[in-house]
Amino acid sequence: MEIIYGHIGNGVIFTSVDGVVISPGALIGKGTEIHAATEIRGDSVIGENCVLGPSSVISNSKIGDCAKVISSHVYDSSVESGVSVGPFAHVKVGSNLSRGVRVGAFVEVKNSNIGEDTSALHLTYIGDSDVGKKVNFGCGTVTCNYDGKNKYRTTVGDNVFIGCNTNLVAPVTLGDGSFTAAGSTIVEDLPKGSFGIARSKQTTKPGWADKKRAEGKLK
Repeated sequence: MEIIYGHIGNGVIFTSVDGVVISPGALIGKGTEIHAATEIRGDSVIGENCVLGPSSVISNSKIGDCAKVISSHVYDSSVESGVSVGPFAHVKVGSNLSRGVRVGAFVEVKNSNIGEDTSALHLTYIGDSDVGKKVNFGCGTVTCNYDGKNKYRTTVGDNVFIGCNTNLVAPVTLGDGSFTAAGSTIVEDLPKGSFGIARSKQTTKPGWADKKRAEGKLK
């Protein structure tokens, strides 16, 4: 409690101290709000006016001013000012999230550099990647970085739109302003401003469901 009281004296706000653990080597800026069950480990540096928790873990990482880490884990990484992480996100070893990045629910970032104002808000894995500014990762995007033996990097330019359920099979590069169709598996580089679609063609069979219901084979 002595460590916590010391931070309170420096202007840090604790909405609850239940389950809160702060390393003696951690630095926390004035006005930062810490919620229950949050752990700040190692030599982490937290900026001013941040929101951490509840149930967040920050380990040996730097968090910029006005950032939010909500019910998420950040390990050995850098989160710049105004970034939002969580809930239920993981930012893992060697990652850098630039200003204004948003990493949402059930998103994992590992060993990756993410440019300013890029968003990955739902169910996405970004591993071993270099991502530009103002990129949109659609729900379910996966960087396929491992072939069973080696890991490879994915490069995404600025202003790229990645459709939902896109697989990016590394090594691969998406040029500035390019676009991928939902459900695509991208295995070749996309030039600047191009559109990549890599999925099976839909086949529609009129009346099939009605026929099967009439035969008692469907509810």
